[in-house]
Amino acid sequence: MTVYAYVDGPLGEMLLVGRLAEGGRAALRSLSLPGQKGAVGVEDGWTHAPGAFEEVAGQLGEYFAGRRDRFDLALATDGGTAFQQRVWAALDEIPYGTTVSYGEIARRVGSAGAGVRAVGTAIGRNPLLVVRPCHRVVGADGSLRGYAAGLERKERLLGLEGAGV
Repeated sequence: MTVYAYVDGPLGEMLLVGRLAEGGRAALRSLSLPGQKGAVGVEDGWTHAPGAFEEVAGQLGEYFAGRRDRFDLALATDGGTAFQQRVWAALDEIPYGTTVSYGEIARRVGSAGAGVRAVGTAIGRNPLLVVRPCHRVVGADGSLRGYAAGLERKERLLGLEGAGV
């Protein structure tokens, strides 16, 4: 069963979508921000279940308060291509408070050179903003490039982590 909830945060009202798991908790499938490119919208048949996302909301609150540098959540990330899954796994390995270039991610997934553009596309399709730290990926020169929820939000997240650019 697909469940959803809205959680307020410093970047706006976040839409959480998940699959109901044992114990009434949701395995997180998507986290979207207002105005995000490619954001998920609530669909017919989904159930509003804020209680299923208590752990997610709590960890997000700790992160935004500067008391959490890593998420430990049940995820339901069964979507995406094999390539996207490799890119997203590489994002999960970027330490809190650091940044890496798109080229470095391409190298990590074995797609250097022309693959940088494909990596950028895969990162842009990350369904788990904030939780899967695509905001930690920057241009080769260290500049902010691309973020589905806007560069201002990317800058705020990096600033929160002490990785301002």
